[in-house]
Amino acid sequence: MISMSREDIIRDAHKYLILNIVDEVTPLVIAEAKGSVIKDIDGREFIDAFSGISVMNIGHCRDEIISAVIEQAKKYMHVSSYYYYVPILVELAKRLAQIMPSKRLTKTFFGNSGAEANECAIKLARKYTRRHEIIALTPSFHGRTLGTLSITGQGGRKRGMGPLLSGVIFVPAPYCYRAPFKVDDEEECGKIYVELARDIIRETSTSQISGFIVEPVIGEPGIIPLPKNYLKIFREEILDRYGGLLIIDEVQTGFGRTGKMFGVEHYDVEPDIMTMAKALGGGLPLGACTTSEEIASAFEPGDHFSTFGGNPVSAAAAIRNIEIILREELHKKAEEKGAYVMKRLHELKDRYKIIGDVRGKGLMIGVELVKDSSKTPAREEAKKIMRKMFDEGVLVGIGGVYGNVIRIQPPLVIEYEKLDKILEAFERSIRNL
Repeated sequence: MISMSREDIIRDAHKYLILNIVDEVTPLVIAEAKGSVIKDIDGREFIDAFSGISVMNIGHCRDEIISAVIEQAKKYMHVSSYYYYVPILVELAKRLAQIMPSKRLTKTFFGNSGAEANECAIKLARKYTRRHEIIALTPSFHGRTLGTLSITGQGGRKRGMGPLLSGVIFVPAPYCYRAPFKVDDEEECGKIYVELARDIIRETSTSQISGFIVEPVIGEPGIIPLPKNYLKIFREEILDRYGGLLIIDEVQTGFGRTGKMFGVEHYDVEPDIMTMAKALGGGLPLGACTTSEEIASAFEPGDHFSTFGGNPVSAAAAIRNIEIILREELHKKAEEKGAYVMKRLHELKDRYKIIGDVRGKGLMIGVELVKDSSKTPAREEAKKIMRKMFDEGVLVGIGGVYGNVIRIQPPLVIEYEKLDKILEAFERSIRNL
């Protein structure tokens, strides 16, 4: 048990931790968390409207998860899957195959994080297709390893990190709210962005495309849902032509967050490779890269491995996590609660000019703040709103290309009463400006 004061912990954190990797650390010293509530060291309670970046979909410290962790930890906490068959890992891979959005996706590699899962996907696509180019979106985010930074379409994340992987072709994300052309129809917007991508690829590619990696809802750059027709057209007009694979990054959108078990289920398309992490482990570190038997067979001994990937304790938590989501139909509840929140936010948008756009799917919602009708990003205002909501006992995130998007991503088990408190605190914070 740590018996230190709030001030001592903050002091030692700045002395011993590398904290300059984030803009600002919220002055919350966490003591415990349960459900959708986090309690600080002084006993103050906060509504968690961020879920540790979409990790705690089933809520904090579920008794079933704790029991599964303890039960497995008593048996063994680590063995090498390099040499041995690990039953709990086999069971988890089987469970994943049963809930995949495509029956072709049956073979899984386990790592520790979303970055590891995406590293696996890049290597696997290259090895299977025997081509080296990969398509990604600006301003996408897929991880902070050198490989995943290479396919991340944000220059700010890469400063001082080069040289990175070559062979990455960036095409514009279908960010319809900030499109450089005037279009009101979502599907028309999707078509235009595919046309732009097709032109860029035709002019810059060496016809060595291994795949296209994309989130169904682009998360960190501002919670930007893809237009409904975008993936289908992209596959038919670009990937099928060049022989590239469709890699769906479900690290943030997976396990009920968007109102479906997986975000790609909102679109009429099947992935060739799918990556997962965050909510997969129910709070424990775990990443997964799932594909077809044919594509998986491209890997040869020594091509890829992770010492702690597929840790038995994390695997036990993940199995129980999936059971809870399915049994309680949390993906359906996320859809219903998300619709409730979106309706309320659109009402606020009609009243407050600072709200430029409200978007998202399920309980993955972004509110883009602007200064004026020219859509000038309200970055400082977003920070002030985040701080004011913290003062009112509500924790939200900030994201977006310009740092002006309030991210509302609470646990899927959150009560409507707490959703109301989040929305009320948000409106009061806007008024406070």
